[in-house]
Amino acid sequence: MRDCEGISKPAELEQLEAMIAVVILAAGESRRMGRPKALLPFPESFAAAPAETKRTEKIEATTFLRHLMEVTRHPSAVALRVVAGAHAEEIRAAAKLDANELVVNGEWQRGQLSSLQAAIRSLAKSPTDGVLVCPVDHPLISAALVARLMEAFELNKNKIVIPTYRGRRGHPVIFPAALYEELLSAPQEIGARAVVRAHASGVMEIPVEEEGVILNLNEPESLKNLESRRGSWSRTT
Repeated sequence: MRDCEGISKPAELEQLEAMIAVVILAAGESRRMGRPKALLPFPESFAAAPAETKRTEKIEATTFLRHLMEVTRHPSAVALRVVAGAHAEEIRAAAKLDANELVVNGEWQRGQLSSLQAAIRSLAKSPTDGVLVCPVDHPLISAALVARLMEAFELNKNKIVIPTYRGRRGHPVIFPAALYEELLSAPQEIGARAVVRAHASGVMEIPVEEEGVILNLNEPESLKNLESRRGSWSRTT
């Protein structure tokens, strides 16, 4: 699905481009939402502007998961891993993923870090410079924002790249491959934050004007609140 083979690039770009695996975390039970968040319909009122939607024109019903899959398409995105757990069969049937793109986390109850760890293990035979980690309940991001984060990482492949909105850190986050082992051994109760804290000097914050990086749509009330404040929604990069 994410194959850049055959695309010729100038030598200087080949040296800069990173090989990034996109990891979408969608293993949770979605108990508060009442149905799999990955398969919730993406809010039409917050969809991309017409100039940005060419890649999604053929998608009949855009879900949280499908939207994230589309906006993370990028020349540097060499692999995709969607991590499912509690609703693995529903997601498998609906998302139409290649076999290697779906990772089933049998220990999803242990928390989000266990899903990231499952994705990293699945990449053992795939050379990557880093992983772009997208929680499925933070879907309100654009392709332009993803490109900005990836381009920043391409110039700083040893950095943790984190978007910020008005001073608040958000998602998605890019972790360099050099930190995979630390992510695999991080304490479940703290999660990937433990690695971020341990490498505070290695964090690159990217200020953005997309509020979606900090919006967590993990319960029905959050969706209602989103609809009620459409006029103040900020998604300009």
